[in-house]
Amino acid sequence: MKEYIAELEQEFSSIENGFKTEESRALQDFHSHDFAYCKTLAFAAFQSPAYQVRMYGVFLFGYLSEDTEILHFMKEEVTKDENWRVQEILAKSFDTYCKKIGMEKALPTISEWLQSPEPNARRAVTEGLRIWTSRAYFKDHPEEAIQRLAALKEDPSEYVRKSVGNALRDISKKFPDFIRKEVEAWSLDSKEIKQVYHLASKFIKD
Repeated sequence: MKEYIAELEQEFSSIENGFKTEESRALQDFHSHDFAYCKTLAFAAFQSPAYQVRMYGVFLFGYLSEDTEILHFMKEEVTKDENWRVQEILAKSFDTYCKKIGMEKALPTISEWLQSPEPNARRAVTEGLRIWTSRAYFKDHPEEAIQRLAALKEDPSEYVRKSVGNALRDISKKFPDFIRKEVEAWSLDSKEIKQVYHLASKFIKD
């Protein structure tokens, strides 16, 4: 396995942008090996100094995320990775988890991650599930998506607030009245809420 990780490090080293190569290889390996092997491989890949290989590992985590140990590791450890590209893949892998078990069944985990003290965990949800109301369950219950996102309108992380505002803006394209009702109830006394308000209300301003 060490040799394979070394091969991936060499193969991926020239990739600076995008993620399709890492995603494709992770999916290929997931389908080519049993669960136990893929789990060991994912953890080994995440220890690589090469962020591209860690991205590959996080894609694997997403495919394996019905395993509670892996889901916990994603929330507690992957969120600490300092490379923003790895965090982008975490968001995609959280979405993979929700799709695998079903969006409604994932609601407790969605809420748990949104309440995490780690900004990257909160942002993995707000960004990973975009466009929220194009997803099963939230498509029929847009108010639940709005409620969960709006709860973070004063989040201490600008990184998270931007994602929240953009996600609400996405929803406003199909449900403008819902978003208008939500943002009109906000007190715009803080710069944090103002930031989210300006993003969320972009397409509903008179």
